[in-house]
This record gives sequence, C-alpha cells and structure tokens, in this order.
Amino acid sequence: MYSYITKELPEVMSNHFSTIIDASRCSIMGHSMGGHGALICALRNPDRFRSVSAFAPICAPSQCPWGEQAFNAYLGPDKDAWKAYDATELARTYSGPDLNILIDQGSDDKFLSSKQLLPQTLLEAAASNSKLKINYREHEGYDHSYFFVSTFIEDHIRLHSEALSH
Repeated sequence: MYSYITKELPEVMSNHFSTIIDASRCSIMGHSMGGHGALICALRNPDRFRSVSAFAPICAPSQCPWGEQAFNAYLGPDKDAWKAYDATELARTYSGPDLNILIDQGSDDKFLSSKQLLPQTLLEAAASNSKLKINYREHEGYDHSYFFVSTFIEDHIRLHSEALSH
C-alpha cells in the first residue's frame, strides 16, 4: 500500500489529470491503521505532502501487540527494519520542512485504552524534533467509529485546504 500511495497513485493522477492537478500540492489523512499510513507517508516523503492528519492512528506499532504481530508478518522479525514504517521512530529522525500534524482521538476508544494506539509515544518523540508540531486533540465520549471521524473531518479538511493554498 505504501508504494501505491507514494508512487503509483500520484503517477496515475499526473498522467490523467495533469491539466487540473498540481502534483506538488498534496496532503494526506487517514483513520486508524490508515492514519498511521498517512503519518508514515508524510514523514518518509517530506517533499510530497504539505500536511498530514489522522483520526485515532496507531502511533507506535513496534511497541504494541497488534503492531508487533502485523510488522512481523509483513516485514519479518528484524525489528530494525520496522523503524522505517513506525511513525514514532520516523518522528525522532524527521529532517524535512516544518510539518504541522493534526491528530484527533476519542477518549472512549477501546484501542486507546488497550494500549494499541500509543499517541503519547508519538507526542514525546515529536516534542524533541523542532520540525514537527502535533496538534493532538482528545475528544471526550468518542470512540473509534466513523461517527467520530464524520464529526471532526471538517477540521481536517480545513487544515489541508490551508496548507495547499500556499
């Protein structure tokens, strides 16, 4: 999926819509594992994405049971290889242009309470990197559902609209 989002899809869009799409003006967002995907795509490709946002992303898959299982299946047992696909690890070493990140999280998210998402880990890593600014908002009473996403998506669209207008 990573190469599809970062290489194949942009190529298709440029080839078929070059008169109406400026490939230098892209943003990315996602929900849950897609939120993690959005984060790693932006952090690994600082020249491609002007903004990134996520709803309830998995923030440190190398440090949670579900992420460890997934990374082992997809990337093999070498934990050093996992770092290239872990948003927290990428935040520690990010050296691209200044990047504002919006993350919304529901306080009643069962994945948050079961320590599968680990947003604090990402926030701590980003705090030591002056190029990253994370606006983390935790919303009381919301879970991991699409209702949660639909409630706050306007803020994400606004973030991306502003980033793309420059």
